[in-house]
Amino acid sequence: MSKTIKVALAGAGAFGIKHLDGIKKIDGVEVVSLISRDLEKTREVAARYGIGHVTTDLADSLALPEVDAVILCTPTQMHAEQSIACMKAGKHVQVEIPLADSLKGAQEVVALQQQTGLVAMCGHTRRFNPSHQFVHKEIVEGRFNIQQMDVQTYFFRRTNMNALGQARSWTDHLLWHHAAHTVDLFAYQCGSPIVKANAVQGPIHPALGIAMDMSIQLKAANGAICTLSLSFNNDGPLGTYFRYIGDSATYLARYDDLFTGKDELIDVSQVDVSMNGIELQDREFFAAIREGREPNSSVASVLPCYQVLHDLEQQLNAA
Repeated sequence: MSKTIKVALAGAGAFGIKHLDGIKKIDGVEVVSLISRDLEKTREVAARYGIGHVTTDLADSLALPEVDAVILCTPTQMHAEQSIACMKAGKHVQVEIPLADSLKGAQEVVALQQQTGLVAMCGHTRRFNPSHQFVHKEIVEGRFNIQQMDVQTYFFRRTNMNALGQARSWTDHLLWHHAAHTVDLFAYQCGSPIVKANAVQGPIHPALGIAMDMSIQLKAANGAICTLSLSFNNDGPLGTYFRYIGDSATYLARYDDLFTGKDELIDVSQVDVSMNGIELQDREFFAAIREGREPNSSVASVLPCYQVLHDLEQQLNAA
């Protein structure tokens, strides 16, 4: 495919705007349709980015013959159903993490991708962040092996707000959203499947109906272990912080920055063509479409993560 790839983007919230900003830097790609639930706000965003078609219904965009691909930045509970709708309409699809909020939903998306042969990718951004790419290259080239990962995912979110401080129409989830990043990254970096997983959670929030604190332990087949702490109650530095403890070094990854165990900054600016993980994720999606290949973070490659999340959910429900 040498022509311009024409894209519909669903979800004009915080993450949708991150994708729009990233796509502006990618040649040969044009967003031609924007879908979101609030028509006026969607029109405002579309005007800023020069997008001609605006709607509140994904089906309207899927009916446009010029649309080649769809990026879904919609509520978690809609991801599987909408991914399936995109592929049934003959469109390539990239869905933001998580792929689904159940193992069954994730399996159905993968089954349809394999049936259609379309490019279907999930936004497991940590695979693309330059900091984690640097560590991955060290592992692939045999200079570093993970013994342990220690990860903290912390937010202060006691009401149902998004990253822009706006009210959400859906409820976020520590296990099915935020843990998905680390569960997938741990197995990906180790190059080894997760064979053991344990979880405990704190009290269920009376209004939101979710656990606000959670702790997860993982073990890979190669013996590496991971400890993940998650909280919506943390009134302090926010985000996710990764400590890689290996046989030859220790690395600290804080968003796109990487440090040694002694807090010395490592230059990762030359790891890829950008320091923006979302942009790099989108570049991979469009490259896979042009080249007719499976992308890194394809729905099939991330499916084992959702098996682990399912097993952890069963464990928590039985506790």
